[in-house]
Amino acid sequence: MTISKKTYLKNALKDYHSRSINPPIVRASTILFKSHQEIRKAQKQKQISYGREGTITTLKLQNLLKNLEKAYHVFLTATGFGAINLAIFSLVRPGDEILVSDSVYSPTRLLTGDFIKEFQIKTIFYDPNNIKDLEKKVSKKTKLIFVENPGSNTFEFQDLKKIISISKKKKLFTIIDNTWGTPYFIQPLNIGFDMSVVAATKYYSGHSDVMGGTLAVNKRVFKYVEKYNKVSGHRLSPDDAYLIIRGLRTLDVRLERHQENTKKVVSFLSKQKKIKEVLYPYKKSSKRYKMWKKYYSGASGLLGLLIKSKNKKNVIKFVNSLKLFGMGYSWGGFESLVLYQDIRELGKREFCNIKKDEHVVRLHIGLEEPKDLINDLKKSLRFVK
Repeated sequence: MTISKKTYLKNALKDYHSRSINPPIVRASTILFKSHQEIRKAQKQKQISYGREGTITTLKLQNLLKNLEKAYHVFLTATGFGAINLAIFSLVRPGDEILVSDSVYSPTRLLTGDFIKEFQIKTIFYDPNNIKDLEKKVSKKTKLIFVENPGSNTFEFQDLKKIISISKKKKLFTIIDNTWGTPYFIQPLNIGFDMSVVAATKYYSGHSDVMGGTLAVNKRVFKYVEKYNKVSGHRLSPDDAYLIIRGLRTLDVRLERHQENTKKVVSFLSKQKKIKEVLYPYKKSSKRYKMWKKYYSGASGLLGLLIKSKNKKNVIKFVNSLKLFGMGYSWGGFESLVLYQDIRELGKREFCNIKKDEHVVRLHIGLEEPKDLINDLKKSLRFVK
């Protein structure tokens, strides 16, 4: 019987052994066996033989996400950034080149644009708004393409199938950071990506109290990731795995509410003269909307505001005066958040058209009453001049 994602998230992982609806938290470093032969049998069958490999709790989470992602396997890490590290370093070697979207998460940019140089690996950033720029930068040394969709903070949506077409033609590996959309709204491996990263810290958890990362892979790259995962020490704790499982039970309900609230807030923001552009897929005539609609079944609650002002202090005053928006990093929880995006967050980009008198403010629209959020924004926008 075929069931929907909504039903699957509620129905999966029933534990009739412990008779609990959610699997129990099993903490372990030592895994006990009855004999030497049993240890070797477990290792041969790639079953858990040591706590670093996980416990029944983490295994349950992997199985849940394997089906949700339509993946060959899902690896777990302690943070979302750990999953990015695992994905990239599983594949690249000295002498390789990688192509990375210019609007990636700033720590990803630091890893690929700076740190990775020490291993004689070259990163070339491409314009996320220009597929031809990506295509012309592919060389004989190119090993993989790393995509973040939409782009971090500036929310560019790329034509994913065209990227896959280029990668297949040139026999390249592909990775996508799918934290914004999650596999509830888009399953990248079904489109043709080899790997899909999600920061479980965000919508999977949904309560801003746990960190974790997931890396869904297809069969083509499984052996490479499995090999590096064994020697890299990446591990998610059973307690965090349990919290993520519990969060996933309501992923659909929360994402749909985030989307509903965000649409109402965006409708208000798009009419404000002080805001030059709302960076969200709402305007049907825009490329952002068309590319979103082509691949996604829904939109989450993270967006950007492009505000034009000659006075940075006024924009920061707008941010500081908001009463219902918490100020802090991360997103995907039940609460609304705001951040002024400086160079620290945006990264030193090569393809960014933001002018000196333009400012990016990132909003995460939570699960509050949208009318309250709109009133809060309305009052605070008076400081923008």
